[in-house]
Amino acid sequence: MREDFESKLVRRLAALREQRGMSLEELAGASGISRATLSRLERGESSPTAALLGKLCTVYGLPMSRLIAEVEEQGAQLIRAAEQAVWTDPASGFVRRMVSPPVQGLRAELIEGTLPAGAVIDYEQPAVRGLEQHLWMLSGVLHYTLEGVEYRLEAGDCLRFRLFGPTRFVCPGPQPARYLIAVIEP
Repeated sequence: MREDFESKLVRRLAALREQRGMSLEELAGASGISRATLSRLERGESSPTAALLGKLCTVYGLPMSRLIAEVEEQGAQLIRAAEQAVWTDPASGFVRRMVSPPVQGLRAELIEGTLPAGAVIDYEQPAVRGLEQHLWMLSGVLHYTLEGVEYRLEAGDCLRFRLFGPTRFVCPGPQPARYLIAVIEP
């Protein structure tokens, strides 16, 4: 039986902390996440939220898409829709689908995001500064704030940028905001 994606994600997060020789206290100080929350997460007693993953990825200097790719099996050039890694943020209902096959060594990745009506996600800072991204709206409306500037994106709109500061995703509704993000590592 294939192991649950979230269990593998939690194990990978614990392994990253251990590889860096960090205690839970050190990681709590570096990430701004309480030690108790980190402990519950590593024991599988709580689910990671998008905001929490964003903070951990910042500490590890790792884009969230790379973290997700590391959790999946490696090597396939083709990945069928049914096999793509899907993760749901328990706090906002945001659904993240890793569209690109998880192949190490390639620089670009495609991620599909679906943000429910009324949901808000804030990222204090990017995990990796300067990543080139293209955000292409598939359906719905998204208010995307990039370093203090808000963009209203509708189906077919595409915003291209390098990520250096805080971001905010807001779906005003009434429909979910569905979009594709291309992430290109430097």
